[in-house]
Parts: sequence; structure tokens; C-alpha cells
Amino acid sequence: MIVVVMGVSGAGKTTIGGALARRLGWRFIDADDYHPPGNVAKMAAGTPLEDEDRWPWLDKLNRMLKKEGNAVVACSALKEAYRERLTRGLERFGIVYLHGSFELIHARIAQRKHRYMPAALLESQFATLEPPARAIAIDVAAAPSACVAAIVSRLRLNGP
Repeated sequence: MIVVVMGVSGAGKTTIGGALARRLGWRFIDADDYHPPGNVAKMAAGTPLEDEDRWPWLDKLNRMLKKEGNAVVACSALKEAYRERLTRGLERFGIVYLHGSFELIHARIAQRKHRYMPAALLESQFATLEPPARAIAIDVAAAPSACVAAIVSRLRLNGP
């Protein structure tokens, strides 16, 4: 099974997704590690990515995920079309939607230094976000360990 941990920048995808993968004993994949240099340069300059920038990246991730058995992937996957592209052809997958208030997530981003994602892009991420209709929704106001426990409990109910 592939578990996609999605949400805006600063929602905790890497922290919670990494902890979830460790708890399950699965591979963790951070989608940010696979952005092409052009995407990284664009975001570092404070310019939001367009759909055309994302398609090759999502297609590459999809090809990788098709070769995985069990894995947790942290990926913004803000739009339904991105999630469809990312999970196309996967036999078993689940979506975990990390959500929280703009104020909470902005405060978190202000306290960290991301390698290329400036806090200035957070508004565009919230504007782009299409919350998934079917997902395990997790409020990231809770501690990461509580978030992971809630995800594991819900995955088991849905049949990991």
C-alpha cells in the first residue's frame, strides 16, 4: 500500500510522514527530493509552480511509487488532479490530509528554514488547496505522535 501524506507547506508532511513510515516499518519518500532544478529555482525565487511545472514531477513520482510495495510519500498534492496523477494505476493507496489553520502553519514556517520554500508562498498554497473528498483528515494542531497514532488507527480500520 502507498500512503500519500499531503497538505500545504509547513503542515508537517515530512515530520508526520517520516514518523508514520518508521512506525509501519515502510520506506519514506519525500517528494520534494525529486523536484527538477527548474522547479526548485522557481520556488526559491518566490514564484508558485504552475500545473505544467508539476506534471513531469508527478509522473516521475508515480513511476517510482508503482515499483514500491509499502511506502509513505510526503507530497503537497494540493489539487485533486495532482493526487490523481500521483496515484494513477496504483493498486492500493490511501490519502492522509494534514490540515490546520493558516495562522498555525504560518507560525511554523516562520520558525524554520526550508531549502527552497519561502513563507511567502504559503498563501498561494492555501489558495490552490482542494481538500480531498476521501481521505484520513488529521488536524496538525495535535502533537506529531498523536497525529501518527490517529493515522495508524484509521489505516487499520480501512485495512492497511
